[in-house]
Amino acid sequence: VYLSGRIGAAGIGLLQLVMSVGGLAMVAGMAGIRTGSMYLTAEELGRKMPGRVTWVLSGCFLYSICFSGTIAGLLYSFAPQIAALWIGDLRTVDALRLFAAGLPVTGLCGVMCGYFTASNRIGTLAAVEMAEQLCSMVVTMAGLALWAGTDASKACQCVILGNLAGICLTLGCLVLLRILEKPESGERLPVRRRLLQTALPLGAADVLKSGINTTENLMVPKRLARNTRVENPLAAFGCLSGMVFPVLMFPACILFGLAELLIPELARCAAAGSNFRIRYLVKRSLKVAMLYGLLFGGLMVLVAEPLCMRLYRNPEAGRFLKYYALLVPMLYCDALTDAMTKGLGQQKACVRYNILTSALDVFFLYLLLPAYGMEGYFASFLITHLINFLLSLRRLLKITCISLPFHIPVLSLAAAMAALLGASKISGSFGKCLAYPALLCSILYLAGIIGQEDLNWLRGLVAAKK
Repeated sequence: VYLSGRIGAAGIGLLQLVMSVGGLAMVAGMAGIRTGSMYLTAEELGRKMPGRVTWVLSGCFLYSICFSGTIAGLLYSFAPQIAALWIGDLRTVDALRLFAAGLPVTGLCGVMCGYFTASNRIGTLAAVEMAEQLCSMVVTMAGLALWAGTDASKACQCVILGNLAGICLTLGCLVLLRILEKPESGERLPVRRRLLQTALPLGAADVLKSGINTTENLMVPKRLARNTRVENPLAAFGCLSGMVFPVLMFPACILFGLAELLIPELARCAAAGSNFRIRYLVKRSLKVAMLYGLLFGGLMVLVAEPLCMRLYRNPEAGRFLKYYALLVPMLYCDALTDAMTKGLGQQKACVRYNILTSALDVFFLYLLLPAYGMEGYFASFLITHLINFLLSLRRLLKITCISLPFHIPVLSLAAAMAALLGASKISGSFGKCLAYPALLCSILYLAGIIGQEDLNWLRGLVAAKK
C-alpha cells in the first residue's frame, strides 16, 4: 500500500517484473533446500534420533552454499542482458545485482527455518520472522524516504535491500539460537543421497514452475499491449499483481503457517505409522480451509470496492478483487492440500501437477490476453487453479484412503451464498462485515456443517486443555 502510493501502479508493475526474475533466481538458488531441511529433520526427530540433526544441517548448508553461490554468480554476471531482454528496462540492472548478492544468505536462512519448523519451535520462529519483517519495512521505508523518492528503479533497490537486511537478521538469530542449544552430534549420518532425493526433485520442479511463472509475468504486459481496451498494460498488471493479490491472500497467512506445520507433522506421522492421526489431520485441515475461505471470500466480495478505494484510491483494483474473491475458498483449500500432499512424500506428484497447470496458464494467457484483456487473465487463472486443486485433492484422498462426503462442500457453498445475499441488503461496509459472519455461522450450524465437536475444537485453540 505504501509503495503504490509513492510509485503508482506502473511502478508497482515494474517492481513485480523485477521480483519475478529475482524470485526465479531465488528458487533456483534454494533448490528445494527449505523443504528438504524440514523433511529430513522431521524424519530424524520422528525416529527419536535428534543427535543426527547436526549432520542433516551440515549437509543442507553445504548443498545450499553450492547452489545459491552458483546462481548468484550467474545472475550478477548476466544482469544487463536479463534487464534488457527479459524485463525491457536497463534501469533494473542494479536491483538484479543487489538481489544476487543476497542469494547465499537466503539459502542458508531457508535451511534454518526448515529446521526450526520441523522441531516445532514455532513460537521462536514466529518471533524472529516478525523481527525480520519489521527490519525489512524500516530499511525499505528509510531508503524510499531518504534516497529513492518516486523513482521506480530506486524503489526496487530499496525493497530488495530491505528484504536482504531482514533475512540477514533472521539468519543471525536462528544460528545463534541453534548454538545456544548446545546440540550433541550423534553417529555420523550420510545425508547426501537422502537430501538429493528429497530436495532436488522439489528444486527442479520449483525452478521449472517458477520459470514458467516468470515467463507468464514478463509476457502479460506485452500481450496486454495488443488489446486496444487496455490503456496502460504495465499499470494493469501492477494493479492486479501488486494490489489485488496481496489483499486477496492476506487472510491466508494463517493457513500458510498451518501448511508449514503440516508438512513436518505428516512426515513424522508417516514415519511412525500413525495412519489414524494422518486421516484426522487431513479431514480437519480441509474443513478448516474451506470454512475459512468461505468466510473471508464472502467478506472480500462485500467490501472489495470500498476497501481498495481506501487502500489504493483505485476503483479498478476493487472491481478485480470482487471477481477474484469468488475463488478464495478454492485457493485456500489448495494451499493446504498441496502442503499435506508434500508432507506425505508425494513431492513428485505435486511437481507434475504444478508444471502442467503453469504451462497451461502460459498457453491460455498467450491466447486470451490480446482478445479479452484482463477478463482473459481471470479465465486462465480460474481454469488452471481449479485443475491443480482437483488433481492434488484426488491424490491426497487416494493415498490417505479418505472419502469426503459430497454434501458438505455443496451445503457450505449454499450457506455462503445465502449469507452473502442477506448481508448485501444491509447498508454500510461495517454492518455487512458484522452480518455476514453471523449469518454464515448460523446457517452452517443449522445445516449441521458445524457441530459441537468443531466448537469444542475451536475452544481448545484459545483455552489450555487440562
